[in-house]
Amino acid sequence: MAEAAAELLERAARRDAALEELRALRVAVQAVPLAALRSRLAEHHLRALFGLLAVNDREQVSACVSILERLLQALDPLYVIQSLREELQKGLFHPDDSVKILTMSQVGRIVEDSAAVPEILRSPELLQQIINCIGGEKIAVAKEAIKSLSRIAQSQEGLEALFGSSLLGDLRRVMATSDIVRYRVYELIVEISSVSAESLNYCASSGLISELIGELTGEDVLVRATCIEMVTALAHSPQGRQYLAQQGVIDRISNIILGAQSDPFSSFYLPGFVKFFGNLAVVDSPQQICERYPVFMEKVFEMAESQDPTMIGVAVDTLGILGSNVEGKQVLQKTRSRFQNLLSKIGHQAKNAPTELRLRCLDAISSLLYLPPDQQTEDLLRMTESWFTSLSSQPLELFRSISTQPFPDLHCGALRVFTAIANQPWAQKLMLSSPGFVEYVVDRSVEPDKASKDAKYELVKALVNSKTIAEIFGNQYYLRLRAYLLEGPYYVKAASTTAVEGAE
Repeated sequence: MAEAAAELLERAARRDAALEELRALRVAVQAVPLAALRSRLAEHHLRALFGLLAVNDREQVSACVSILERLLQALDPLYVIQSLREELQKGLFHPDDSVKILTMSQVGRIVEDSAAVPEILRSPELLQQIINCIGGEKIAVAKEAIKSLSRIAQSQEGLEALFGSSLLGDLRRVMATSDIVRYRVYELIVEISSVSAESLNYCASSGLISELIGELTGEDVLVRATCIEMVTALAHSPQGRQYLAQQGVIDRISNIILGAQSDPFSSFYLPGFVKFFGNLAVVDSPQQICERYPVFMEKVFEMAESQDPTMIGVAVDTLGILGSNVEGKQVLQKTRSRFQNLLSKIGHQAKNAPTELRLRCLDAISSLLYLPPDQQTEDLLRMTESWFTSLSSQPLELFRSISTQPFPDLHCGALRVFTAIANQPWAQKLMLSSPGFVEYVVDRSVEPDKASKDAKYELVKALVNSKTIAEIFGNQYYLRLRAYLLEGPYYVKAASTTAVEGAE
């Protein structure tokens, strides 16, 4: 097969390969190991194949793209940029998106190789065309371009090339193409800013972060809704949070939430603004954020208590994020009866709301009730138990009834709630006292699909790994659970058959 591939490559190199032969070459290169391809591959083969892309024949282009994808994998990225610089540049101008994606994927390989990156930086025309690809119609091409430029900017030389030369002008020119492309450039800037304080300084000096924030706090409500997602991503890094605080952006977002009461269009941007604070609380300090910006907590409760399913969903998600760590749980506990009443509503929604909202409620409940073993103090265990009992008059039966419904997503969501509380002694006692519950846990026949089997296995694992399970469940049940764990999630008991004389 290697000989056949070599012969077909030579024919392609002479530009006299028919379409049938290109098809045969496509099959051959897939069958030959990369090491064998590497030893028979020469520069003129690759140049010729790139040359064969310059036709108005979709089938020939498709065949050549498949062949090049395979051949280029066999080559070192440094060799690719040194030997095929011109071909890569032409590929980025090609009208067929599959050629652009092929070329961008090679650029992606090159920028992942520290030895090859300097070669890209010595190719301003190539960098300029990568920037132009952000404005491409095909989102896959734009995403590859953003990824490559973000990777290039991870070095000092890369930052200098992007922000200290005419390329910044190219970025601005591409931004002017359309609103969608402008947001793609903001996405790139946020990605670069999240790498280090130095990279954020370069982005800030370019003026592009200020422009993003200007749009966020402007009057266009739809633009606000888009920009808040990027500002939330910026806040995930310590330097991003520090920058937003220093520029007074967090205070401005808080004030916009405060003024949302009188804005008839606030439903467009309010969910994103509330999510921003939810994420900020988790990466920073839930207590400090909630104390400094009380409007955030007030708005979350307001949304959760409303009749609007969209607002309830956002509030439930945010409560789940906020209550995902112990400090956030304690902040919620301080609101006393208001949160307890809210839990009752969340339990009701988990049972009766449309499926999508039910799933969000189940995920939030799992997040709120989970306590890591090393943080299970008496006070916190009392708190999670009281939260669980606030969800419904019979919460264990509520989630058990959801887990027996023929909808895999809901089934798994309910199992995740059981898994969240499985390592807490009060929950184990509750499970043991509920008739048939342990039998349900070890019954494999009720799990219809892989996701359900995996979710049940996680529940069994959480129970078995708990320090109190043997004492509370007793030896008999503990050994059954351990056997389940050892057999794995997909174990099927072999059916025994008995031969009967005279049977056909």
